Amino acid sequence: MNFKTLGLAAALLASSAVAAFAEVQFALSTSQNATDPLAMAMEEAATQIEARTNGEIQVTVYPSSQLGSDNDVLEQIRNGAAIAVLVDAGRLAPFQKELGILSAPYLVDEWTQYAAITASEPYKAWVEELAASSGLRLLNYNWFQGSRQMFTKKPVTKPEDLAGVRVRTIDAPGWLATVNAMGATAVPMPWSEVYSALQLAAIDGAEAQLTGAYGIKLHEVTGNLAFTNHVQLVTGLTTSEAWFKTLTPEQQTILVEELAKAGDAASAATVAKGEEVLAEMKAGGMVVNEVNPEDFKALTAGVYAQLGLEEARAALQPYIDAAK
Repeated sequence: MNFKTLGLAAALLASSAVAAFAEVQFALSTSQNATDPLAMAMEEAATQIEARTNGEIQVTVYPSSQLGSDNDVLEQIRNGAAIAVLVDAGRLAPFQKELGILSAPYLVDEWTQYAAITASEPYKAWVEELAASSGLRLLNYNWFQGSRQMFTKKPVTKPEDLAGVRVRTIDAPGWLATVNAMGATAVPMPWSEVYSALQLAAIDGAEAQLTGAYGIKLHEVTGNLAFTNHVQLVTGLTTSEAWFKTLTPEQQTILVEELAKAGDAASAATVAKGEEVLAEMKAGGMVVNEVNPEDFKALTAGVYAQLGLEEARAALQPYIDAAK
């Protein structure tokens, strides 16, 4: 982490003190760039939170991992920083194993089924256990970033084509296990380093959602796209439980409500933008290779046992089935 990032983090850690123009200063962090629907929805949420609290809470959005990698920011949050970072639950699994189920492969058929999951009693219990054991407060889990696909330099039409292919993925146990199970060699790496790693041939591809891939021009350094749909990437905002408790009940309510609204807005915008960016990537020379997702799904069945998530899956299955 560079000095600029350390300085920002230090400033945020001091946010419980009364600032010159605001009672509370709060940051929203995302790895996506400023033009991504996620970051844009965060900006709107910042405006609404400041308005509803009459300026008592001032919010700054930091896109493109300006505060550090997602894992780095989670550590800042555990130390009490007034930040909320948008992450998938795979990054929370080391602190609350059951939450890893939310980024497990082929968990749901459609991303909209996550609403039933987050309304379920098992999910709510895991969220409270996470807060109590690690100091991480998961505020929501309704930010759909898109379905994860394979972007590679060489064509992929079947699992065998991934043999020996070094594919960047998220640095979390579930993601690593999923990519390896699909036949590739998983390489954990911060999102901000992926483009240059492909340029330098340090990796051969990356698994990503359409809008995120387009945001860093992944199509320029890969050339092939396979719609494996291996994870419906729904994510959530995680903040410091200790910091959250310093807010008044009214402030907590406003924060939760506006960030949930922003998640819904970001999801709708992501779906709409997905088709747009796919067309632009195709126009730029991206080749979409036909695959049968069921071939990859069959290979990932063992990931649940490997990660100890079979009981968690069984607990959620009735809610998922009811949402179909």
